[in-house]
Amino acid sequence: MSNLKDIYNHEFVQKLTHTIKKEYPSFDAPKCQTLIFREDWEDLALKQRMRRITVSLYETLPSKFNEALTILYKTAPHFTGLSGIIFPDYVEQYGLEHWEESMGALETFTQYSTSEFAVRPFLLLNQERMIEQFLEWSCHPNDHVRRLASEGSRPRLPWGISIPSFKSDPSPILPILHNLIQDESLYVRKSVANNLNDISKTHPALLADTAAKWYGKHHDTDWIIKHAYRTLLKKGDKQALSVFGYEDGESIRLQHFTCSPDRISIGESLSFSFQIHSAKNTKVRAEYAIDYVKARGQRNKKVFKITEIDIHQGETRAYSKTHSFRDLSTRKHYKGVHTITIIINGTPKESLDFIVN
Repeated sequence: MSNLKDIYNHEFVQKLTHTIKKEYPSFDAPKCQTLIFREDWEDLALKQRMRRITVSLYETLPSKFNEALTILYKTAPHFTGLSGIIFPDYVEQYGLEHWEESMGALETFTQYSTSEFAVRPFLLLNQERMIEQFLEWSCHPNDHVRRLASEGSRPRLPWGISIPSFKSDPSPILPILHNLIQDESLYVRKSVANNLNDISKTHPALLADTAAKWYGKHHDTDWIIKHAYRTLLKKGDKQALSVFGYEDGESIRLQHFTCSPDRISIGESLSFSFQIHSAKNTKVRAEYAIDYVKARGQRNKKVFKITEIDIHQGETRAYSKTHSFRDLSTRKHYKGVHTITIIINGTPKESLDFIVN
């Protein structure tokens, strides 16, 4: 597929309506398909296509929420992955007045796809009640449901509805995350780390408190804490660096830093190399930053990790890397003077300019 939105295509809709028809013989599949494939279908983005399907199902399934759920329960297991979010979306759109039934449905549907987006309106509707549900889910035997407790409660869930109260005070989330801080599933641990990283952007002290309680207790927990600190580490936050022992930047000397060529075209790559020499035994986090020229001529810094090592007194390490300036869907390059900087333990050591044309 050339575009993510194309997970919702004619083949998908035919399979969906055929599967529903098997479970609900009076289902008007042609009408549902007509409602979905209106003349603007090709112009709809991913979430717009998802919502079109959801609304069309509402128009053709039984009007009573519980009766429609009974059919969707039987249909959902046939649609896994991202495309399956139409089922939680149905609950999000039409289940807000049916709390208990909706919670059961979201718990089930998340095991085939994800209900992380669908829980957000319920959280806005009744935060205290939803927090209790998250706490219950955080102890669920299924890792998809446990992940929902963490992912659904993120203050800054990408593509999800914002939760302003969690941005201003994320402390209600912490008991949920503490239930998951040693979770056996990497799928869950990644979500916990992402949630804590969200929190760190506005309340770094809460992440510091969590690290003080949990770091060093278990290797899985250590991974969560380290991943949660990724934004603060890239910012060179001194407290974050000290948690992992990357405190000493002064005893590390940068040597022979070069980059070539000094003029490249968009689509080409920049090569750079350098050495670090340490005056004592210490831990080193080496990064490089590029100040990109943006569309209006301003510059924006992006930091990339190179390595994290223990280095001995008198030791020298050499590094060589390339960095591509090929346009991506997530980054477009512009002409102008760019700067590359080597950063050691949060301290910028040396910078070089180069031209992109």
